Amino acid sequence: MKLLITGFDPFGNENINPAWEAVKLLPSKIENVEVIKLQIPTVFKKSINTILEGAKEHKPDVIICVGQAGGRYDLTIERVAINLDDARIKDNEDNQPIDESIYTDGQDAYFTSLPLKAIVKEIQNNNIPASISNTAGTYVCNHVMYGVLYHIEKDVIAKKGGFIHVPFIPQQVLDKKNMPSMDLKTIVKGLEAAIKAVGKYDNDIKITGGTEF
Repeated sequence: MKLLITGFDPFGNENINPAWEAVKLLPSKIENVEVIKLQIPTVFKKSINTILEGAKEHKPDVIICVGQAGGRYDLTIERVAINLDDARIKDNEDNQPIDESIYTDGQDAYFTSLPLKAIVKEIQNNNIPASISNTAGTYVCNHVMYGVLYHIEKDVIAKKGGFIHVPFIPQQVLDKKNMPSMDLKTIVKGLEAAIKAVGKYDNDIKITGGTEF
């Protein structure tokens, strides 16, 4: 199996992005999975185009995008992406789309095709906090997840795709009181576990992963 995994460059007021810092530390082979790493810009449209170029070059079976979710304390596997850009802040090229469709001919939402519950369990088996998230936001992370799933449906750029959010790393929260963080090595270990699950499970496992709010 060939897996393309992406991480964003820094955005907002941050000078580092734990998504890319973790992705670039992943080994090139995890069990039966060949891992190809790609940095993408935190820019609407350009981020998706960069992934499409990478998919055309490497022809992956699976695409996983990784992004920063400051404020979350665990690795969160995204269940769904919605067809909406509503940027709270500008991206790295000063774009700020508000209430815009990502693709006018796309579905209202796409659900991940990754075995997300198996991924959560595999990460937790390594004593790392993980859970399912039911919102990828409305910024570039959701934009990218939606774009990947849209192009899987329309152009078959891969068989499966999805998104994982990771917390801040400790150096990012030195001036952020009561903000959760996770050690970079732990994030890397969690992503390795996620990739192992993708290689192991063609279909998801049947366990609860829902929330009450």
